[in-house]
Amino acid sequence: MQNNNTIPVLCTRPLDPIIVNNTKTKGISIDCIPFIETSPIVNESISQTIHELAQKKITAIFTSMNAVDAVTAHLPQIPKWNIYCLGGITKEKVIHFFGEKYFKGSAKSAGLLAEKIIEHHPNHELVFFCGDQRMDELPETLAANQFPTQQVIVYHTTQTPVEVSKNYQGIVFFSPSAVHSFFSVNTIPLATVLFAIGKTTAATIQTYVQNKIITSEWPGKEQMIDVVMNYFKPINIKI
Repeated sequence: MQNNNTIPVLCTRPLDPIIVNNTKTKGISIDCIPFIETSPIVNESISQTIHELAQKKITAIFTSMNAVDAVTAHLPQIPKWNIYCLGGITKEKVIHFFGEKYFKGSAKSAGLLAEKIIEHHPNHELVFFCGDQRMDELPETLAANQFPTQQVIVYHTTQTPVEVSKNYQGIVFFSPSAVHSFFSVNTIPLATVLFAIGKTTAATIQTYVQNKIITSEWPGKEQMIDVVMNYFKPINIKI
């Protein structure tokens, strides 16, 4: 039987069951409903492009764990790339496959990552491995500072909107694509608190509603859920 004081929260992407169970002990009940699906691009053209780049000394950029997975699936061996990426699971996957030797830096957001790359002034060709729904901030910032970047699209993002009837006190978003997908079929009460991973996702939410938005600076599921738990902690204390 569910505690009447449990705070219902919707997460718009899957979470590890351990994370979900941990929040229950804190008085928060999380429903996970994916609002987007990602799929790697698998064809001869993309495979050839990645194989050719693997023979070069490039500066590779990743802002998504999906891009890391899609690229490494095509690599028979570890290329000698200098790699920059977002933190969180994306960084973990980069280091797991490529190793610490080729990892050159990470940041909390695409904008900060672009600044770090510019600061390091790389002298190799820049290649941004991304999805078809990627944001423009990183490549535009680099280009504006005379660092043109080749963009290689390695995965697709598809919106999978679902109508929700439950009244959630909080909703968690991890990408602008998920925001678009959710609000394409849903409206929410003004009292619902929205949690966004990064400023770009928060800005996308603001184009739909005027609800309170809590933004996490760190690009990771665990950190995002920590933000949710910390926000609702005072409510749990009063219960």
